[in-house]
Amino acid sequence: MTLAGLAAALLLPPQARAQEKSIRIATEGAYAPWSITRPNGTLDGFEIDLAKDLCGRMPYRCDIVSQDWDGMIPSLNAGKIDVIMAAMSVTDKRKEVVAFSDIYAPTSSTIITARGNDLFTLPERGTLVSLDADDPAQDQRMQQLRARLKGKVIGVQGSTTNTNFLDQYFADVAEIREYKTTEAHDLDLSTGRVDAVFATVTVAKATLEKPALTDFSTAGPIFSGGVFGPGVAAAMRKQDTELLSDYNKALKSAIADGSLGKLTLKWFGADLTPR
Repeated sequence: MTLAGLAAALLLPPQARAQEKSIRIATEGAYAPWSITRPNGTLDGFEIDLAKDLCGRMPYRCDIVSQDWDGMIPSLNAGKIDVIMAAMSVTDKRKEVVAFSDIYAPTSSTIITARGNDLFTLPERGTLVSLDADDPAQDQRMQQLRARLKGKVIGVQGSTTNTNFLDQYFADVAEIREYKTTEAHDLDLSTGRVDAVFATVTVAKATLEKPALTDFSTAGPIFSGGVFGPGVAAAMRKQDTELLSDYNKALKSAIADGSLGKLTLKWFGADLTPR
């Protein structure tokens, strides 16, 4: 920069100078309706809309890029990206290596199976079950589910809290088949290569809207809490405290003026604003 250019930059108000900072926000682009890659290569979905909204409230220029799920945290800590917005649940293990923002969406998961599969008759369809609750019936519920899932093949996206849940409760009775993306396990579900998939409820809704899966449905309870953590948040490097503070201020503003609620209603069909 020339001396004249430097002088001009210094004359700008602090807010305008701050706008020159840029950050890279990574999403998966293959986790509808949270993030979608359109046929023309553009990114769309709940988290893309939310990222754009929050970036308009923060003093940064934002580039939103796609990143494979299993490379998210390594890329973040290597400095290749600055923020992860990829339906990432807050867990104690992840908190050891990244800093999380405030929660911007809840997380809960359930089974999807064919209407003709015997798993379709699992009890308590749609009943919300919190793994945090001190419920004496919890052990009995899990034992009943274990008996019904014995010998079944269950698909799940790898390196997720859904995987952790299945491994903790059912790995010794069912075959847990991990996939790189939800699109991959949906394909095997539609062709009968797995008996069921276990997925986040909001993702299950998008899955069941696919033409190849019209004869499929959710089955059994909806699980939250426990290994699923308190909800979904953005991840950043631990040392980026200023960015984290700016992000949380923007998120609080989006919650306060109803913008977050409108986006959850648009993409999930319900107002899922954290309470």
